Amino acid sequence: MWKEINGKLEQTFKFKDFSEAFAFMTRVALVAECANHHPDWSNEYNKVKITLCTHDQDDAITEKDHQLAKAIDQIRA
Repeated sequence: MWKEINGKLEQTFKFKDFSEAFAFMTRVALVAECANHHPDWSNEYNKVKITLCTHDQDDAITEKDHQLAKAIDQIRA
């Protein structure tokens, strides 16, 4: 579930192992590139933390962030 933390949308996803986490990141990267909207994220073994905000809108949460969050949720499902 996405949460607003410090003016950004944030969620941490947990996977079985590093390979699953990395595969998820690869799928998200392809969608983000097509949308020309790139997340800030980190990966630690089986966890991927994603933070979304729109950098060219003063790091505010915009519709672009909500759309990417929805696409990420669909990838995870």
